[in-house]
Amino acid sequence: MNSDLIYDNLKYLNLLAKDYPTVQRAATEIISLESQLKLPKSTEMYMSDIHGEYAAFNHILNNASGVIREKIDVALAGITTPEENAVYASLIYYPIQKLDEIKNNISNMKEWYKTTIYRLIDVCRHIASKNNRQWVRQAIPEGYEFIIDELLHAHFEDHNKEAYYNQFVWAIIETNMADEFIVAISKVIKRLAVHKLHIVGDIFDRGERPDKILDKLIKHHSVDIQWGNHDVLWMCGATGSYIGVASVVRICAAYNNLEVLEAGYGINLRPLALFAEKIYGDCPAFMPKGLNPEDEDAKLVAKIHKAISIIMYKLQCQVINRNPCFFMEDRAHLKRINYQEGTIDINGKTYTLVDKDFPTVDPKDPAKLSEEETALIKKLSRSFIECEKLQEHARFLYAKGSAYKVENGILMFHGAIPLNEDGSFREVFIAGKGYKGKALMDYCDKMARIAYFGVEGTYEKQLGQELLWYMWCGKNSPMFGRSNMTTFEQTFLSEPSLAVEKKDPYYDHWEDSVVAEKILAEFGLEGPMCHIINGHVPIKSKNGESPIKANGKIIVIDGGFCHAYHSRTGIAGYTMVYSSRGLSLRAHQPFESLEKVIFENSDIESKVDVFETMKKRMLVEDTDRGKFVKSVIDDLKLLIQAYQLGIIKEHKN
Repeated sequence: MNSDLIYDNLKYLNLLAKDYPTVQRAATEIISLESQLKLPKSTEMYMSDIHGEYAAFNHILNNASGVIREKIDVALAGITTPEENAVYASLIYYPIQKLDEIKNNISNMKEWYKTTIYRLIDVCRHIASKNNRQWVRQAIPEGYEFIIDELLHAHFEDHNKEAYYNQFVWAIIETNMADEFIVAISKVIKRLAVHKLHIVGDIFDRGERPDKILDKLIKHHSVDIQWGNHDVLWMCGATGSYIGVASVVRICAAYNNLEVLEAGYGINLRPLALFAEKIYGDCPAFMPKGLNPEDEDAKLVAKIHKAISIIMYKLQCQVINRNPCFFMEDRAHLKRINYQEGTIDINGKTYTLVDKDFPTVDPKDPAKLSEEETALIKKLSRSFIECEKLQEHARFLYAKGSAYKVENGILMFHGAIPLNEDGSFREVFIAGKGYKGKALMDYCDKMARIAYFGVEGTYEKQLGQELLWYMWCGKNSPMFGRSNMTTFEQTFLSEPSLAVEKKDPYYDHWEDSVVAEKILAEFGLEGPMCHIINGHVPIKSKNGESPIKANGKIIVIDGGFCHAYHSRTGIAGYTMVYSSRGLSLRAHQPFESLEKVIFENSDIESKVDVFETMKKRMLVEDTDRGKFVKSVIDDLKLLIQAYQLGIIKEHKN
């Protein structure tokens, strides 16, 4: 026994003794933990670039990226038909809605309930088999712990208990609890199907309801988020930063999705609408795609879009002026305009603007807000700060989110690790200090938190807020991964060739396994089972582009969840599943509607590509969780030695 090691850790061991006050308690926990190490690794699911597409996201979450249907087919093999399995899948995904549909088509509901409950128990038992009993109990909704636990561990072949178990099921039916039981066991199945959910960035923008996605994620049992550039923009807005608020409102207007601000978050946009209506005439250059330019409501959206855009471009000039380290002088567009001629100088060439109306811009000081614009942005900023729901979502993004994450040999980040042309890590200088590789990601993470939690009125907090905006659109931002954001060019210029956003050299090297391994090593990962997962750049599957890069070291899971990208990618999103058997990439077709799932038992059509299979089934002991459990076991063994040597006294009741 090593008494020196005990004394070196005595303070910690005394704290541990409060939870395990006797040798017996500590030994029992060791037995439990050591048995957990031999369980199969739990299933993880990876999603990215959801972009507000709540319906598709919700369905992928409910069907566990196709995992649940796979489990149904295995659990009920030889018992049911594929058509029946489709009904059970629909029932598990949306039990309340599906039950209503079934009741309209089944005459003998008692028999249907009996058969269905037994089938769902079979499916749940199969999914629960790789979890210990304690974890399964934690997944059971309150009030159903005893019933579901008893049925999951029933031995129906035991004739001595056959009547006992049958009575359980009939009692559920006779007491009119069948619907509630089906809802409860469906929740257990969905929770056990995927142990952990990883969101690799970009929850916000484009789609209609990112707020509903976040409401859903907040309720999820185990989730983490790697911030995308659209996420950090909303985080910037939540701090009350003027540039963040203006940028968020502008992008909502650009996609004709002001509803998420008004209905989703209760942000009052009426003052902005009144100002836009008063100041601007028709603004065809600002008309969101898909709207009728002759429609009066559409015209108002275009005016709002222009009003907030001009405010944003003014604020952008101010931020760039305060932060020369951003090297974004070329993005200070309002300073480059010849207001008399209606032209702008870009890279030494003069271009004519398609919209030359700037009634609130002072050519002598184009970055200065008018009095009305100043009042507007102050009101909007206050609305963002005082919005309880937005602040709840922002705190959740900070609590569960980070610039990157390393877990079980997987490095997750949204955009890119900035590289030089030769594939080396690019050094990015901010506030007089250089950062690259992992250090840059850590700095971005640190400053993002200071932006929200820092002391109001300090230079550090303001720098953090403006860095959040920089992460959204700066050319060295790891979340953005491009040379510039060409919003201005796309709106004000007729030359499409000017709206090219050059990608970071990371994307030139992402087929190079040597570069990929160097990035992995920078984050402490090496070996054949280590991978990078990122999103951000939609993979054009319809053109034959593969999401698997660098001989499998990099997997890009942005397949275009957003409707706007479906025609470009040819699919409606990728997800990846990492189970104890290996890695599988799943390409999904568009989600049609909830009605088709309920009434036609349809599902998202998905193609599963199993591209890495384990030589042996991966166990908990092979994971990061396993390393932690082993360290706890070592601590408990040391605590037992302390008890046996009398260094710490047992506290027996």
